[in-house]
Amino acid sequence: MASVKKIQVTFDCADPERVARFWCEVLGYVAPPAPEGFDSWDAYNDSLPPEERGAWFACSDPTGEGPRMYFQRVPEGKVAKNRVHLDVRAGTGLVGAERLAVLEAERDRLVALGAVCTKVLYADEDNESCINMQDVEGNEFCLD
Repeated sequence: MASVKKIQVTFDCADPERVARFWCEVLGYVAPPAPEGFDSWDAYNDSLPPEERGAWFACSDPTGEGPRMYFQRVPEGKVAKNRVHLDVRAGTGLVGAERLAVLEAERDRLVALGAVCTKVLYADEDNESCINMQDVEGNEFCLD
């Protein structure tokens, strides 16, 4: 039986480069260099037929440990809640007020990048705090 070690997370979106660059900032990922023979992504896109310009973008963890993120343009908009979402593990190992403070600081940083905070879930007797968010195109994710 095969054991998969690497995955790619793919997002359907309207503006792949914008969403990819948002996630680069969130995760500390990096965008790839422009394709060979081009000095920038703009120059590469300008070389394509209009319908192919900006059709995709990608980013990756510079350490090589996290999954590659791929963003592809689709014609339809987001119409329902995501069936899968990312959990951004900003508060791993922290509890109580210390955890909440770290999550709130990260929330504020991401809101400044264009994210939207949809709900703060405060700790109770069973669960630690987490924060529900949306990226720049409305894709849900959690800070936990």
